[in-house]
Amino acid sequence: MKKLILASQSPRRRELLAQLGYQFLCCPADIDETVEEHELPVEYVERLAIEKAVYIAKNQSDTTLVLGSDTCVVYEGRILGKPENLKQCIDHLTMLSGSTHQVLTAIAVVQGKLSKSVVVSTEVTFKELSTKEIKQYWQTGEPQDKAGSYGIQGIAGQFVKQINGSYSAVVGLPLYESAQLLAEFSFPTPVQSI
Repeated sequence: MKKLILASQSPRRRELLAQLGYQFLCCPADIDETVEEHELPVEYVERLAIEKAVYIAKNQSDTTLVLGSDTCVVYEGRILGKPENLKQCIDHLTMLSGSTHQVLTAIAVVQGKLSKSVVVSTEVTFKELSTKEIKQYWQTGEPQDKAGSYGIQGIAGQFVKQINGSYSAVVGLPLYESAQLLAEFSFPTPVQSI
């Protein structure tokens, strides 16, 4: 009997995977998330998703599927991580204000020695933000643990004028691609036929 582990402690990823109808365990993967020299954002996010899945899979049986995921916000080729302080949050959101940026989410499934990964790219367009709005948003506590200093599923949803791509990928786990990838490992959702 196959089992599924989500290599994450993110409540958002847990909720999204549960939405697909899967039964699964959560095991956070403790990996180094430093960007390597000359690493492109798409390479970075895919590497982290794979490393998270491999980290958990190495202690599991060959019948266990491990799903790893990573999300990064990219503006003009630059990865915007989680803000360390208010100043960094202001820098991030001032960059994103009134412009379009990319959100890259990679997912990887590892089972024994098998692994497959997919990167989903979504374009997000923000309205113009004032410094006052950004400071007030910081006070809510929401941006502190979010890539790019915002969470689309929360208060910051009101900043988003347009989205081109997968909403669930911006939140942290692309539903369509996750279901398709797990089905390739003969682990369909309860309503999927393969």
